[in-house]
Amino acid sequence: MTAQREWFEKDYYAVLGVPQSATEKDLSRTFKKLAKQFHPDANPGNAEAEERFKEISAAYDVLGDAAKRAEYDEVRQMVAAGVRPDGGGGFGPDGGGRTFRFDTDGGGLGDIFGNLFGGGGRRRTRAATGPQRGRDLETELHLSFEDAIRGVTSTVRFRADATCSTCAGSGAAPGSMPETCPQCHGGGNIADNQGPFSFSQVCPTCGGRGQIVPHPCPTCSGSGVEVRAREVKVRIPAGVADAQRIRVKGRGGAGANGGPPGDLYVIVHVHDHALFGRNGNDLTLRLPVAFAEAALGADVKVPTLDAPVTVRIPAGTPSGKVLRVRGKGIAADGGAKPGDLLVTVEVQVPVNLTSAQREAIEALVAVLDDDPRAGLFATAQDRRQREGDT
Repeated sequence: MTAQREWFEKDYYAVLGVPQSATEKDLSRTFKKLAKQFHPDANPGNAEAEERFKEISAAYDVLGDAAKRAEYDEVRQMVAAGVRPDGGGGFGPDGGGRTFRFDTDGGGLGDIFGNLFGGGGRRRTRAATGPQRGRDLETELHLSFEDAIRGVTSTVRFRADATCSTCAGSGAAPGSMPETCPQCHGGGNIADNQGPFSFSQVCPTCGGRGQIVPHPCPTCSGSGVEVRAREVKVRIPAGVADAQRIRVKGRGGAGANGGPPGDLYVIVHVHDHALFGRNGNDLTLRLPVAFAEAALGADVKVPTLDAPVTVRIPAGTPSGKVLRVRGKGIAADGGAKPGDLLVTVEVQVPVNLTSAQREAIEALVAVLDDDPRAGLFATAQDRRQREGDT
């Protein structure tokens, strides 16, 4: 907590001569102007100017820091409500009444202010004492393409914090029990009176647990946690993608002081398939097609993740044409509509022709009267002609 007693006594905005709504630039500009005016080097031997320089420096030290300024503004609101530091180390209304004390382990001015006006500010004087959630952990799992598509229950193995198997998390050796801390009497915090303020700090004897362990567990040395090999079963949903993270609730690191465990995140790595690729929930496949099949059209069998299906190749299908087989893609968990199988046609050009095959192709060329490149030259000629006209 950075609050000082002076915050209750001095209006730093008035010291700098700026409104409370002043921006950071306004504060900086005003401070530089005043500092130059009252700097001791500019006023040698002038005790009044030196004192004024100290005041504006102290004011800007608070208001020029966003975090300090926010706390200072809360303090000034408390002052406006009639609250002053009392003589017993806390804060109370003038003339007595309720007293509010600083709490160094989490409450802060927000809690004090909430208590003053019935805002239900949380008291966190035992933040370090209460149960603490365990850490989230990560591990990896490698899956085949088919298991990722269909979903599978698998087991991941790793080493991590776990509740001690000997003491069940108590930290005490078998046959013994933890005892109430003699310094904080189970509260987990002790009061530290410093002049007009009273601070609450974590008990150094028990570390905020409120208990001590006279006879520590030999396995975990009293921590209640041990590092050991673990196995966790995890259900991988159908359609999981490569690098996707699967959350397994409550299977992470062990909690402290009876707190709940963290979560386990399993990062899935999916191996490539020999035939299929993936685009979202669609499967992709490159299908070799003979020249004659592409030219004349044909019904060909195509593999899927289940049984093969027959796909019609239309006559004159060019290489690179994508054919869609609906519903033969990935059926992911969650009831979403299955994806499709996208088949890319790859027309195979015959090589190592026999004499008979060469003669047949030459005969075909003789009867074909189309030139597939004619459009290229026509387009180029048209462009040159338009450029000449202009």
